[in-house]
Amino acid sequence: MTQARTTVGIAGAGIMGRLLALRLQHAGYQVTLFDRDPIECGSAAAYTAAGMLAPYTELESAESLIYELGQRSLSLWPDIVAQLDAPEVFHSGGSLAVAHGQDAADLEHFNQLLARKLPGEPGIAFLDRQGLAELEPELAPQFGNATFLAAESWVYTDTLMAALADTLQANGALWHSQCEVSELQAKLIVSANGRHHFDWVADCRGLGAAEDLPGLRGVRGEVIEVYAPEVSISRMVRLMHPRYRLYLVPRANHHYLLGATQIESDDTSEISVRSALELLSALYAIHPAFAEARIVATRTNCRPALLDNQPLVRLEEGVLQVNGLYRHGYLLAPAMAERAQQLLDATQSSVKQAI
Repeated sequence: MTQARTTVGIAGAGIMGRLLALRLQHAGYQVTLFDRDPIECGSAAAYTAAGMLAPYTELESAESLIYELGQRSLSLWPDIVAQLDAPEVFHSGGSLAVAHGQDAADLEHFNQLLARKLPGEPGIAFLDRQGLAELEPELAPQFGNATFLAAESWVYTDTLMAALADTLQANGALWHSQCEVSELQAKLIVSANGRHHFDWVADCRGLGAAEDLPGLRGVRGEVIEVYAPEVSISRMVRLMHPRYRLYLVPRANHHYLLGATQIESDDTSEISVRSALELLSALYAIHPAFAEARIVATRTNCRPALLDNQPLVRLEEGVLQVNGLYRHGYLLAPAMAERAQQLLDATQSSVKQAI
């Protein structure tokens, strides 16, 4: 007689919910997802994010835990992509940190931080103008030097979210889309589609879990997508500045996503004039040909963050909670999914031994 698979109901199908579902499904669990959005699009922060996998860059402002989890995620992404059969979603060209002359001290401070925290790290190279020209010729006229972080990568977010959905459903996952979860407790998820019973329940709703997770808050982010056929930059770029850090992430066919803002607010209304001006002026400073770029879209969203800005994974009162990925969703989600599965496996093993 075939033993029934352990069932897991997952509330929330953003990047965290989908990667957790993929990992649990691969480990033999039967997964069911619940999400308030349609499967192919929605309001999740995952659809706004640039998809940066940049643990080295985050050392400047984040705790060492973020770097460690990010490094683990970088090692997990190739296997994730292999499961999806969608190699075009993952890009591993590395990133460049640059600064204009008046902000050179900020880049030097960043370089000193890297040297102190990661002494002898082979994946870090400090480039002069000639070295920069060899990697990204179109950046060399604007910048006299740069820091190259070879291991940093990025993903095409929309393509990845779609590939995850296709793979999960093809492998037997059930999906309740456009279905708000009204109650969540051990072994039970209550939604607009009724009461659903599982062996385990996971909460990956991000800000949707605010009522069940004290201290959870939204941190607003704003991004602009442009089409710039006269620009050919193949790597991520971080522009150092005393007030903000601008990131530029390449997309297909001369499209680029740029952002920098980090506002303590749960407001998801349209981008502000101030943010748009700062982003676009910094974009022009990276490459003058961006002056003729076309603005394709502006997007805003709020990332879920806890009071200490650290991610959370815990099993409490029968509910597996994974939340607080802040502005590191794509960077942290694979490692957090791994930790969540390990916690679930260990707890399930203990329960079986007790029985």
